[in-house]
Amino acid sequence: MIRVLFVCHGNICRSVSAEYILNMLLNEKGLESEYYADSAATSTEEIGNPVYPPMERALRQHNVPIGDHRARQIRRGDYDKYDLIIGMDEENMYYLKRILGDDPLGKIHYLMEYTDTPNAKIEDPWYTRDFEKAYQDIYKGCLGLLESYSG
Repeated sequence: MIRVLFVCHGNICRSVSAEYILNMLLNEKGLESEYYADSAATSTEEIGNPVYPPMERALRQHNVPIGDHRARQIRRGDYDKYDLIIGMDEENMYYLKRILGDDPLGKIHYLMEYTDTPNAKIEDPWYTRDFEKAYQDIYKGCLGLLESYSG
């Protein structure tokens, strides 16, 4: 089983969307027993909060199943629990390295590395207000991730 942890700033927009989108794709392809997806934040600002309502609306418009999410912060021990730790932008990577330390096993990646635009970053829709673009980028990244690891 491949265990994937998606990480963003608050765990209420991008990372939780990636978790739900990947789970939807896994269910569609019958691969749900081969992967485990989860999400977390680098900050403590939103701990305990659900998916941000505008992001939830964007997911629902695309028929992405929404669970009973509550934001949590990544912990140092998560490094050992997950095979892949996927960040969305440079700020996430900076804080991931501060929280987790070194990455000797090469587990930490950007989501867009798995696409045809590997240097792109997923902008925070909290600031851009473009929840549809965030959805599209995350969907593309999750498809690429799945293709990379399931052949």
